[in-house]
Amino acid sequence: MPNIRVLIADDHTLFRQGLRSLLEADGTIEVVDEAESGVEAIAKARQLQPDIVLMDIAMSNIGGLQATRRITKVAPSVKVLALSMHETEQYVQEMLRAGASGYISKRAPAKELLSAIQAVYKGYAFLSPPVAKGVLDGYVKQIKADNRKGKDERLTARELETLSLIAEGRTNKEIAELLSLSVSTIQSHRLNLMRKLKAHDRTELVRYAIREGLITA
Repeated sequence: MPNIRVLIADDHTLFRQGLRSLLEADGTIEVVDEAESGVEAIAKARQLQPDIVLMDIAMSNIGGLQATRRITKVAPSVKVLALSMHETEQYVQEMLRAGASGYISKRAPAKELLSAIQAVYKGYAFLSPPVAKGVLDGYVKQIKADNRKGKDERLTARELETLSLIAEGRTNKEIAELLSLSVSTIQSHRLNLMRKLKAHDRTELVRYAIREGLITA
């Protein structure tokens, strides 16, 4: 009999249906329901108390990041496993900070997804290999940033985070979502960065980020 109860949260109907078929064919998993938005995922997690919520990040209404934060508060026994196309370290870190127990790429093979569900169900954390590499790279960058603090006290930790994401090509809206800030706040950070670093455009900010080891060329 199935012993792992899963709620699928994703705004693509065909993807949800395909995922349901895949999971139920395993024989150890019961899909208790589906949710097409963050709001619906929160409500159903609270009502149904599944073992695991498979959570997409980019959904309408309330995204997966905010939904995960809410679920961990209203249904603390429910574990969240992020299932997303985004594999960058910032997305992963934000989901883990929000309370997710694991993070797996939608490009992962079915066998890996099933292993992730089993691991999270047993109380372990799970990161798929491409995601784990991104987290490790981020850890290395953080070490470099810590070592650099004495060299450049002009920038705050939040400004350094913003600079790193700007250098990666993120828009103000994307950065705001990743850092859980408003777009206007990110715009202010961008202006402060340009003023403090005497940069005239994004290219000069990128050059600074590469020079200081925030990103690689």
